[in-house]
Amino acid sequence: MFTGIIETLGEVTAIKNDHTNIHFTISSAISQELKIDQSVAHNGVCLTVVSLQDGAHTVTAIDETLSKTSLGHLKVGSRINLERCMQMNARLDGHIVQGHVDQTAVCIKREELDGSWEYRFKYDATAGNVTVEKGSACVNGISLTVVNSTANEFSVFIIPYTFEHTNLKEVQVGDTVNLEFDIIGKYVARLMNK
Repeated sequence: MFTGIIETLGEVTAIKNDHTNIHFTISSAISQELKIDQSVAHNGVCLTVVSLQDGAHTVTAIDETLSKTSLGHLKVGSRINLERCMQMNARLDGHIVQGHVDQTAVCIKREELDGSWEYRFKYDATAGNVTVEKGSACVNGISLTVVNSTANEFSVFIIPYTFEHTNLKEVQVGDTVNLEFDIIGKYVARLMNK
């Protein structure tokens, strides 16, 4: 489990194809503290650390993960949001995040608003996921509050701290991001459809 509060940014330093899998090596301020077999959210995708190097760690994304997330768009030099699992005795500053990306979305608007930023995302509503006004959604692993929710679009407003300390500042109109919808909302939607 995660909270959607990004700990640090990492940088992709190597990408290695292995059959249908991709191994990503990421250097970051927390890499030296990680352990093999530890789960870490990478742009909101829960991946297992498979090896450690000096100041870097490697994770593997399988074909299933690559087909449902934006990880396949990463390049050497890409900056990636990182969050270690939450500790059970810690505050839940964001919301309950599983690190299981539901689908991707495309950024259709990015506007600076004199000190903050509005991003608007469009997603395929046929997958059955929904957002609700003032609810939570995870974008690239970042816990954010939903505004202007419609059947297949929603906006988020970003404060300067989040803009500077996550990779949202690099997201432009037309870019693909990872979405994880609120787990409580997903269960309610499933029960309503029974």
